[in-house]
Amino acid sequence: MVALVLSGNGDKFFCAGADLKQFAGDDKGLAREVGEVFGQAFNALATFPGVTIAAINGFAMGGGLELALACDIRIAEQQAVLALPEASVGLLPCAGGTQRLTELVGPGWAKRMILCGERVDASLAYEIGLVEQVVQTGHGADAARRMAGHAAQQSPAALRACKGLIDQGRRRPRDEALPLEREAFLTLFDDPNQQEGVQAFLEKRPPRWHY
Repeated sequence: MVALVLSGNGDKFFCAGADLKQFAGDDKGLAREVGEVFGQAFNALATFPGVTIAAINGFAMGGGLELALACDIRIAEQQAVLALPEASVGLLPCAGGTQRLTELVGPGWAKRMILCGERVDASLAYEIGLVEQVVQTGHGADAARRMAGHAAQQSPAALRACKGLIDQGRRRPRDEALPLEREAFLTLFDDPNQQEGVQAFLEKRPPRWHY
């Protein structure tokens, strides 16, 4: 699979997050289990070898926004509202929210959204870099599928390598990341898609990728 699109049903909710009734008691064991399950699920999504695209078609609250943050690309419909309101009920984002949001929008906006409970509409989310595109209501899934189609035109091996390098670059110093980039470039020559891609370009035809 080269690309994965996530969206909610209708135009009201992308994902509303966890059911707060689970945390109505003082069961730390349950809280630990829920946090680990959400964290593992979103980490699996973040490390998916293909391109993941969130089509945010409404409210993305709490764990719902953390789900979108774990994706590679976020497309918001114009009515979307994004927030991490956990602190208002005595909790905190425990499935990557504090880290991934900060990576995308910087500490200032992350603190406004997490510490001050600020909700962000689609246009503001685009301005601060939280989403990559805003579309009209009802057009999110189609826009995401078009983007997934663009991803499908790339070499699967090159796509995986590029995604890995981009993600590693956020965690490594530049002088460590650049040699990895050159090594990954050479590694692609061991993959049949490298020759297929070049030959297809020279022959002016679509490539026939090996999956």
